[in-house]
Amino acid sequence: MKEIYFIRHAKSSWDDPSLTDHDRPLNNRGKRDAPRMAHRLVGLGTSPDGILTSTAKRAKRTARAFREAFGLGKANVIEREELYHAGPRQIEAAIQRLPADWKTVLVFGHNPGYTDVANALQHNNYIDNVPTCGIVGARIDVDDWQKFSLKAATRTTFLYPKQVV
Repeated sequence: MKEIYFIRHAKSSWDDPSLTDHDRPLNNRGKRDAPRMAHRLVGLGTSPDGILTSTAKRAKRTARAFREAFGLGKANVIEREELYHAGPRQIEAAIQRLPADWKTVLVFGHNPGYTDVANALQHNNYIDNVPTCGIVGARIDVDDWQKFSLKAATRTTFLYPKQVV
């Protein structure tokens, strides 16, 4: 059994128009929400083996808040440029390259791909939008990430900051 949490980056800043979209940092709300949501996941008893993240600054900063909350080392973080604004197929392909010994993983990225991923999973209800710092959890009965498929995984969790304010 593998467990995965798709985590959309926290709220980003638009204060500096000279920055590229890829280089935008978190704003104050994002800096507040990322650790809160990380501790929410810690409180559920989640125990990730590693992190997979987009290379965008806001995604990496969100991932760092979760890494610190779970006490994971930097060696447990994989950055993939192809996750920057990726769609479900690119996200699925990146997951399929994860280390087989990782049982639980946190994957950080962007919309609209993450809302599409949430709805590609087996589920009972449609999610209109995964908000910033939203978390969509899923489980799949495979022993190796190479066998991972969004349509074979079942959505188990949907958390977002306004639920825990």
